[in-house]
Parts: sequence; C-alpha cells; structure tokens
Amino acid sequence: MNRSLLNSEVSRFITFEGIDGSGKSTQAKLLADYLSSKGIRVFFTREPGGGSLGEAIRADILDRRDIDIEPYAELCLFCADRAQHVREIILPKLRDGYTVICDRYYDSTLAYQGSGREVDPGLVHRMAMASSLGVEPDITFFLSVPVEQALLRLKSREKEKNKMDEEPFEFHSRVNEGYRQLIEKGTPRIKVIEASGSLEEIQMEIRRFFE
Repeated sequence: MNRSLLNSEVSRFITFEGIDGSGKSTQAKLLADYLSSKGIRVFFTREPGGGSLGEAIRADILDRRDIDIEPYAELCLFCADRAQHVREIILPKLRDGYTVICDRYYDSTLAYQGSGREVDPGLVHRMAMASSLGVEPDITFFLSVPVEQALLRLKSREKEKNKMDEEPFEFHSRVNEGYRQLIEKGTPRIKVIEASGSLEEIQMEIRRFFE
C-alpha cells in the first residue's frame, strides 16, 4: 500500500481470514485495540453477523443443529448477509472515516463454500464478488496454521464450537487448500501470517504492516 496505515485521516478496510482455529478472531480484535490506542477510529465487525439480519443468519447457519442446510442455500445465506452488511454497516463506516476491521469476508465464501462444500467454484466466485457490492479490502491477513493444530485448538473450546467447527478433518483440509489457491494467485492484498506461535508473536508480525 502506498499510504501510511497509521494515518488517521485515511479510512481503510482490513479483513482477517483463516480456517477455524487459526486464531484470526483474537488477532483481529487485538489489532483493533492497537489501532484504537494510536488514535485511529476503528470499527470491528464480523461475518456472518454484522447487523440484525446478519445475527439472525449467523444463528441459523452456525448455531442451529436442527437444520441441515443445503450447500447452495448456505452460499446464498452467506452472500445475503454480506450484501446487507456492506450496505448497512461497512460502507457507512468507511464513508465516516473509520478503519473497518472485519473478521471474515468474501475470501471465506470462496474457501468454505467453493472448496469446503465443493459448490461450483465459478458460481461461488460470481456470487461472492456480487455480494460485496464492489467493496474490496485494502489488506487481508491470512493466518496460516496446520489443519491438525487448528483442530486441536477447537477441541479446547468445546462450549464455543459452532456447526462449522464440528465439520470433519477432510472438510477443513479442503477449506485450507481453497485459501492456498487464493494465495498462489499472488493477490497483493493478502498477507500470509504464520500463526503457529504465541499470541504476542503473531500480533507483532501483523503490526509491522502498520509501522
């Protein structure tokens, strides 16, 4: 990026990606706190779940175990959440000068529904891009961690697990491969962060992009 990431006069859109158990949510919140401490107006959000519609969709997709959601229906729900999220929350906050940090965005749809659920990749890509309403991240942090390590982390938080967390090893492996394919395309905004170390080490690696 050609601008100072700590310039409070510049609004930006930062997203965090990774397989479940990668630690991305924790690191996203730590970065939000750090930037806020530097005097930057920060708004933290997540997908699915931004806004009242998003929270309802999140509950149905991730928490309700009495619904077996068809993969295409799941794709539609995630994209519906994103379109509403962008229109009601992300765009207004960016226009008001906030730095928006989002825990997951359309890269998650490409990896989870396109690779994990094995829905037609072309269709997933078109829907994911359309649901963003043209709003692209300035920078995306992908937290890289072996699938085995991520699943061990998930086991340690049994009470917080959702339906996606409970998917088998093969599903998480396909998701991880989906992310790897995105990275291999050489997208400049995606920064790979080694996430096997301590919380402090990982956060310092992320913060170096804001020095």
